[in-house]
Amino acid sequence: MKLLIVGSVGMDSIRTPFGSVRDALGGSAVYASVAASRFSMPAIVGVVGEDFPQRHVRMLERRGIDVSGLQRVPGKTFRWKGRYLFDLNTAHTLATHLNVLRDFNPQLSEPHRGIKDVFLANIDPELQYAVYRQLRAPSIVCADTMNYWITGKRAALKKLLKVVDVLLINEGEARQLAGVPNVVRAARLIRKLGPRVVVVKRGEYGALCFSDGDVFAAPTYPLESVFDPTGAGDSFAGGFCGYIARCGRITPGIIRQAIVFGAVMGSFCVERFSIQRTAAVTWRDICRRYGELHRLVRFEHIHEGRV
Repeated sequence: MKLLIVGSVGMDSIRTPFGSVRDALGGSAVYASVAASRFSMPAIVGVVGEDFPQRHVRMLERRGIDVSGLQRVPGKTFRWKGRYLFDLNTAHTLATHLNVLRDFNPQLSEPHRGIKDVFLANIDPELQYAVYRQLRAPSIVCADTMNYWITGKRAALKKLLKVVDVLLINEGEARQLAGVPNVVRAARLIRKLGPRVVVVKRGEYGALCFSDGDVFAAPTYPLESVFDPTGAGDSFAGGFCGYIARCGRITPGIIRQAIVFGAVMGSFCVERFSIQRTAAVTWRDICRRYGELHRLVRFEHIHEGRV
């Protein structure tokens, strides 16, 4: 049930129409590990600076997250500043300061090298591949990426995709990577690059999953109150990968359940800033929302020739 998560750890300053935060805990590895901790035992690998508050480390430890791979080095922690207008699907970046993340060179410990299930969160694909090369015998490797790497490091990304089992990617990035406007065709072309499963995240419109002979569509949980969409995709990935690690294998049924658990964790994330809501949810909360999503999409068969 262990899950290795490698990605960014940072501090975000965010403004939305519903409020703002400054230097809140963020980063792809943080959002994913907190969400995954409800299903598996995550081990986080990342880098922070001298200014990173120790209380954040203690919070991660309380969630059962292995922080032994969290490096603290001289310098400042990665920071992102952004805002959202009423269209919460679009983040407007105001500032990005890579700081210690610029020279991040993850080196796995011996225990981490032996973890079978891995999520390579959104970082440079060259680093993602370097982490993969350090693993002894991975069973399931999931990865995320973004438009920046698709444009700037396409060759490195394609090299990574040859060894990835599951790729999580948003709709626009899927079209960009495949070079076609239709997302169904894009997913088919991406699977030819290596991943046997392609999960297309569609924000407030849910997710699509493409695997051998199976296509699955899951909705987003309907919410009346959305405060901050930052980290929703990483929380989705954490829920998805955490459940896959819990099961220890990939089958069509497990993939479908993992997609819904991902949607559930993403829905909790957007209800508060940072990981405030995700860190507080109970297993009962998760199961209740999973059941509500099941009822939301259920419909009856019709008999042929009858309406």
